[in-house]
Amino acid sequence: MEYRHLGRSGLLISEIAYGNWLTHGSQVEEEAATACVRAALDAGITTFDTADVYAETRAESVLGRALKGERREGLEIFTKVFWPTGPGRNDRGLSRKHVMESINNSLRRLQTDYVDLYQAHRYDRFTPLEETMSAFADVVHSGKAHYIGVSEWPAEQIRRAHALATELRIPLVSSQPQYSMLWRVIEGDVIPTSEELGLGQIVWSPIAQGVLTGKYLPGQQPPEGSRATDAKGGANMISRFLRDEVLEAVQRLRPLADEAGLSLAQLAVAWVLQNPNVSAAIVGASRPEQVGENAKAAGVKLDADLLDRIDEVILPVAETDRFKAYQNVPAQRP
Repeated sequence: MEYRHLGRSGLLISEIAYGNWLTHGSQVEEEAATACVRAALDAGITTFDTADVYAETRAESVLGRALKGERREGLEIFTKVFWPTGPGRNDRGLSRKHVMESINNSLRRLQTDYVDLYQAHRYDRFTPLEETMSAFADVVHSGKAHYIGVSEWPAEQIRRAHALATELRIPLVSSQPQYSMLWRVIEGDVIPTSEELGLGQIVWSPIAQGVLTGKYLPGQQPPEGSRATDAKGGANMISRFLRDEVLEAVQRLRPLADEAGLSLAQLAVAWVLQNPNVSAAIVGASRPEQVGENAKAAGVKLDADLLDRIDEVILPVAETDRFKAYQNVPAQRP
């Protein structure tokens, strides 16, 4: 495993981070989830990413039990706050009330006294940013989080948050966006802004919800039991990538992956890690062997010629326009 600094902070994290968005507490039994965490540790992964909303809070609890007994100082545990975790009007968003209550609940479920990174899971248009950042400052100053980050925030809001964080003397060090060969919308402004301000990217879905593994074939129905057939497991998100022209392009990557001595999935993960602003790529798994295979992408260097040939194949079908990509995103709170 290779390790990188998270942005310009002093925190070192594993290039491959283990995430439990769609599996722990919902799709995978706890015994299998624990085996995946053990496989991650065996592969040298020390960075674990979760969120209070995953599996209706169960994912944090599963991860906490799976990591119990590990040396806490040898781990980097990340979680997030924003989405609803209860029926109440204030069980959502980034108000002071929700942030302060949510960090305590997350720590209890994770069985730890602090998280290394506490992230705003989305930008809250209904709460003043000053209120949110003040609450994050209190979380950091109380020792319940070492660093703060954001997830899926636009560049202009990252810049505003960074200015407030600087005033409050708290370390805003990261952005967690979707990023893959097929989803490049952060390259236009989020990455340049983050580079300027010293934030690193912790990218999710580097394999494009499984499409970049090559298991989805043009002109054929998705494999039974795959994410594309699971209404609760991301079928809606993956649908944007299931066009025949996209799937045909993915198949044309096979000889390039073979040339690099990688599987298609490993090539996809290695590709995002070539971006110097990416601190880590988050991978998930439902089977332990998947973790070890994805971890082999750490430390891989892809030469410029290979990167150019990947772009020739994939760039024509990749999403690069932020405004087009998010034009149908609804308001974030009722």
